[in-house]
Amino acid sequence: MDPHDADAALDGAELVPAAEAALPDARRLLDRCLDAGIPARLGRDHHCGSGHCAPKAQLLVRAEDAPAVSDLLRREWIESAEREGTLDPEYLERIRAAPAGPDAEPPCPACGTAAPLVEGACSDCGLQLEEGPAAK
Repeated sequence: MDPHDADAALDGAELVPAAEAALPDARRLLDRCLDAGIPARLGRDHHCGSGHCAPKAQLLVRAEDAPAVSDLLRREWIESAEREGTLDPEYLERIRAAPAGPDAEPPCPACGTAAPLVEGACSDCGLQLEEGPAAK
């Protein structure tokens, strides 16, 4: 998909920000989305009116395409981690197998388990991720 095709697909659609990044990074993400067939465009970040923040851009997509952007970023993170070889392959496999999507449990940053927390802690390794009864 090229930028013209994306603009045609997005014409008149309500857009939501799927990511925010420095302009060069946002541009690269836009290119990856277009290559994956996800219509997107860049928009301006309006959060800072004081001029003290570094300029950023937002990746704008239709709400129904936001999960596809999330999945793209997730796959790229896993591929990057595999290339680096710094993470345990078993951990990466757990991350890869974890369900994705807005309602999915995020994987534990310590062990990769994607399951509901038990009293604020990972049900597998016990890492305390939220304030639970024991942490109060």
